[in-house]
Amino acid sequence: MSALITNLNWADIGIAGLQTLIMLGAAMVFTIILGLPLGIALFVTGKDQLFARPRLHGALSFLVNVLRSVPFIILLIVMIPLTLALVGTSLGVQGAIPPLVVGAAPFYARLVENALREVDRGVLEAMQAMGATPRQIVQRALLPEATPGLIAAATVTAIALVSYTAMAGVVGAGGLGDLAVRFGYQRFQTDVMVVTVLLLLGLVQAVQALGDAMVARFSRR
Repeated sequence: MSALITNLNWADIGIAGLQTLIMLGAAMVFTIILGLPLGIALFVTGKDQLFARPRLHGALSFLVNVLRSVPFIILLIVMIPLTLALVGTSLGVQGAIPPLVVGAAPFYARLVENALREVDRGVLEAMQAMGATPRQIVQRALLPEATPGLIAAATVTAIALVSYTAMAGVVGAGGLGDLAVRFGYQRFQTDVMVVTVLLLLGLVQAVQALGDAMVARFSRR
């Protein structure tokens, strides 16, 4: 068995795994901070909604669609000047976070919009009949009712971010993806490739299990 894992350096794998977790955690926090308000704005400015604004909705929808249509590997390269301006480097964990957020936030925003559409309109209409303001409707009815869907959307986004962090390794972002490219692919170290892939699969399974547990916890059905 040891002959099959002669190239493995567990210290390097541990560091790479920690880098992946840092990228995932930091990017997910900023993705929710930006994507949740954007998703709410997409929903409430839509046709027949609380703040119906067709032009604003169209502009937001266009922006989200444009950012979602750019392949992430291309986004990494295109954003290098902006990343340098924001964090001072385009390499390492720090340099990977801005493109990770820009790539994931529009994706999450669209999922948020879809989750909010699943809320029973009767609940919103009842709040309106009781004299609630649009802000109160959003805070006290819309978001609480959509919580399981929002958590499920965050879970899907986090899993997408795992794959994004792996792709970020191609441009020197560090993490398990970087390890897989530099050692597993470029140096033909199959054992390194297999271990990094298994770790990424395990991370995805852990994220999905945590998301499912939280959805079950907050579901009212």
